[in-house]
Amino acid sequence: MLAVLAHPDDETFGPGGTLARVAAEGVSVHLICATRGEAGSSDVDDFGECEDLACQREEELRCAAATLGIAEVHLLGYRDSGMAGTPANLHPKALVQAKPDVVASQVADLIRGLRPEVVLTFDPFGAYGHPDHIAMHQATLDAFKGMGEDERPSKLYFHTIPYPAWRWAIRLMPLFGADPERAGKNHDINLREILEHEIPITTRIDISAVYDIKQRAAACHSSQLSGPGSIWGRLPSALVRRLQSTETFHRFVPSFQPGEPMERDLFTGIGDRQMNPS
Repeated sequence: MLAVLAHPDDETFGPGGTLARVAAEGVSVHLICATRGEAGSSDVDDFGECEDLACQREEELRCAAATLGIAEVHLLGYRDSGMAGTPANLHPKALVQAKPDVVASQVADLIRGLRPEVVLTFDPFGAYGHPDHIAMHQATLDAFKGMGEDERPSKLYFHTIPYPAWRWAIRLMPLFGADPERAGKNHDINLREILEHEIPITTRIDISAVYDIKQRAAACHSSQLSGPGSIWGRLPSALVRRLQSTETFHRFVPSFQPGEPMERDLFTGIGDRQMNPS
């Protein structure tokens, strides 16, 4: 399986439980990370042996990948573009400044070399509108479109927000002093806007058995402790665990047909392999 993502921490705060569960099942899991996540600031002042934030975040990425059981991380070498409208967008090495066909070609080359059965990436809105997330969503789509039937992976999934859980979280956040329209490290994530870009959930993966592994991977990202994971920070831990016990996806290839049952396994229909329900 191959995850095509943008920044260090996307692998954990997004589909981390699913990556850990699939890896535990014996599947070789690879990760494409387009940038080293150098835009923004760190929650810790000490970079340790690193000279800058990019180095620190790459170390965090490799720590989290090892914790989740990811076999290999493939860095594309672009610079984090930051959120839309920020100065980081204009950096010549920013991902959003790269030619889309070049990025798609890099993704396609790795797919050809790794030959994954399943690929997953961001949804069309990039989870919360991040331009790098949207760029990697498009690069993955373009890579699929440019590949022949004999080299294209069997399935392509978009990781989606667990919309029902988020609706509950949005209702509850004000009760705990949190503003759902100014969430995240820089208070620039509007959770209500995310729900305006809802796409159908076709696949639900129970990650309760690897929930603690995902939390250990999240702890690797010390520079991002007030980042994506902090959205849930003011809610009771038992409630958070319940809300986060399932990760959700939209199956784009092959397209999900009306009347199909909800999938519980990204590998449904591929050989005889099924995820162990335990």
